[in-house]
Amino acid sequence: MLTTDYVHGAPNWLDLGSPDTSGSATFYGALFGWTFFSAGPEAGGYGFFQQDDRTVAALGPLADPGARASWTVYFAATDADAVTKHVREAGGTVRFEPMDVFTAGRLAGYTDPTGAEFAVWQPGDTHGLDQVTTPVSLCWTELYTADPTGAKAFYREVFGWQEQDVPFGESTYTVLTPASGGTDDGQGGIMPLPPAQTAAGVTSHWLPYFEVTDTDAVLAKAQELGGAVRLPATDAHGVGRFAQLTDPNGAAFAVITSAAPGE
Repeated sequence: MLTTDYVHGAPNWLDLGSPDTSGSATFYGALFGWTFFSAGPEAGGYGFFQQDDRTVAALGPLADPGARASWTVYFAATDADAVTKHVREAGGTVRFEPMDVFTAGRLAGYTDPTGAEFAVWQPGDTHGLDQVTTPVSLCWTELYTADPTGAKAFYREVFGWQEQDVPFGESTYTVLTPASGGTDDGQGGIMPLPPAQTAAGVTSHWLPYFEVTDTDAVLAKAQELGGAVRLPATDAHGVGRFAQLTDPNGAAFAVITSAAPGE
């Protein structure tokens, strides 16, 4: 389970790159009840989604020409420069070198060998998201990849993640925990990219999950607001009811109503 005790390699930040930040703020505000606050003119349009005055995600304009709307998952790093070195040694690509964000922290961005983009956040004054796991906040991260075996080897070398493979339908799901975590510290998973998504041109990517109280209601509301369904609401025993969506700009995300303990 995700917590705000951000150990090395645990998800600790999440932001959306959008070609229409105003429209994105309106969509997620209506869908989740988030309020958007600008970080100020010096931040270049970047700002924070908040719920009950606590930061649950962030939003900014697309930085690169030709980039598409997407959510980026950040993992905690005790030393962003050391992680950058490990990424290169493990066969990943550095999209942008470690850089300081005022006194808030230090970040860097990468692409893994299977094509999925991710980033790290080395905390300064900002330790990470203020709230996770509670309703309308980040509760899980999932890597959909064309090469699960290669992805596991890469992230094992970069972050030292622990892995547990479990059967999932006709494929295998890999549950991930930080190097220092126990069985209750699962933070995400690795899944083979479904053939239907591959045929549709979807490439390897990290997908954030947001906890919600009613998956079906959120699914209906998202469609009313101009979003689309990527995976209809599905029940998984012991996990919960989840669905995957895209927002009006095409950024993919997922929602889940987690099963109560014992269900």
